Amino acid sequence: MTRPDKVHIREVGPRDGFQNEPEHIPTDDKVRLIDALGRSGFTRIEVASFVRPDVIPQLSDGVEVLNRIDVPDDVRLMVLVPNSKGLDNALKVREKFHDAAIFVSASETHNKKNVNRAIADTMADNDVMAERIRSEGLGCAAVIATSFGCPYEGKVEMDQVLSIAERFAEAGATEVGFGDTTGMCNPAYARDFFAAALQRLPGVEVTAHFHNTRGQGLANAYAALEAGCTSFESSFGELGGCPVPKGSTGNIATEDLVSMFHEMNVDTGIDLPSVIEAAREAQHVLGRTLTSHSLIAGPIDWHLQSA
Repeated sequence: MTRPDKVHIREVGPRDGFQNEPEHIPTDDKVRLIDALGRSGFTRIEVASFVRPDVIPQLSDGVEVLNRIDVPDDVRLMVLVPNSKGLDNALKVREKFHDAAIFVSASETHNKKNVNRAIADTMADNDVMAERIRSEGLGCAAVIATSFGCPYEGKVEMDQVLSIAERFAEAGATEVGFGDTTGMCNPAYARDFFAAALQRLPGVEVTAHFHNTRGQGLANAYAALEAGCTSFESSFGELGGCPVPKGSTGNIATEDLVSMFHEMNVDTGIDLPSVIEAAREAQHVLGRTLTSHSLIAGPIDWHLQSA
């Protein structure tokens, strides 16, 4: 297969990243950071989740954030909805976003611990939500967590994950994202997995979402690209991550992913220095050092002459 020369990247830091922060992030800062990301060339940003405020207090201001952000008109905004009640709340501000994401874990134990339901019950609710989302004229995306391994059950079989993905597609999801929630994927498996996913999900946008817990995030993204994947998710500053695995870090850093793709002459449409600046500002807001390599080292300057 010819390597794709253009990819789409969704920035998920404002949802997947912020929700894991232990300290309260002021709404003003969230709005300012999302606006900066929106001016960095992203055409897709995940901005909020309609979960119970007592479960994820960091995202309790989601409606205010949606009402106040000011991003270019070509930026598609996504929200995450955990269940039908969450969708009810999201649809109250339906005009403020373009896509809604529904989700499930690929492993039974993780799904029960995450949403307190069996996979079968979650998927039954997802079928109903997918129809409602589409009836509202919104884009319906689906996310499968623990697609590459579960901290409780270990290996998750590829066919199990792809069967869930096929059910999402049958329900009307036009995009299915596969999450390496616990950082258990490796490049060889990523290549085989995304080759199989693209074959089994014709007409569906297949999205790769890797975490960098064991340092293989960018290598996995490269392997997915080599398999033909053109849709990725990442988080500026390497924010986010799953709180379950010991030593868990965040998602792969957007600025590192963009830097790698640009060095490979793969177009992202994203301005790398702007993303690095947004990550630097997030570092200031959070009051701690973030871990992305591009934030620390900066972009490569090919105009510099070696001594």
